[in-house]
Amino acid sequence: MISLATDTLTHQQIYKLLIGSVIPRPIAFVTTLTEEGQVNLAPFSFYTIVSHQPAIISISIQRQNGRLKDTARNIIHQKEAVIHSVSAHNLTAVNQAAKPLSYGHSELPLTGMTLVDSSSIQTPGVSEALSRFEAKLFQHIPISNDQKQVIADLLLLQIVHFHIDEKIYQDGYISPEALEPISRLAGSTYAKIGELFSLERPE
Repeated sequence: MISLATDTLTHQQIYKLLIGSVIPRPIAFVTTLTEEGQVNLAPFSFYTIVSHQPAIISISIQRQNGRLKDTARNIIHQKEAVIHSVSAHNLTAVNQAAKPLSYGHSELPLTGMTLVDSSSIQTPGVSEALSRFEAKLFQHIPISNDQKQVIADLLLLQIVHFHIDEKIYQDGYISPEALEPISRLAGSTYAKIGELFSLERPE
């Protein structure tokens, strides 16, 4: 077993160990609105469920040279976002939204996706996702390093409206086979779900 203390590693080495070990990671495909009303789209894989009552998910967005990424900036200012699932059929389009653009330039034309109005918030979603969650900002937690520099923004988002495609919805449950979720591994590597099996918890 190789033992590595974090204070002996570079930031890049720690990053590679984390993204290579904490896998597979679900992908949040996020739409937000700029202060001028432009639609921003971006995928993030530092994403998970926090609680179900209230329904809160978390997204951690890393800063670039201390600067807020557009999605974090928009959520902090507008207090809302739409979170979409990423499936096998839309991964290529979602990947196009990862292209770096200057603030205020929308990734929408790159993806070829179609905007759809939300029911409870102003930010629109995209119709190509099999599920989307309209969400409002619950809490913003800046993450600082040892030098007291903010290096990431942890955003807790409370879901206020679910949109689920009929193809994946079965008696109140989501069919993973129908959803065909894509997960992020390290680098440019992704994964589909493989063999499914059940294991009952001990009583």
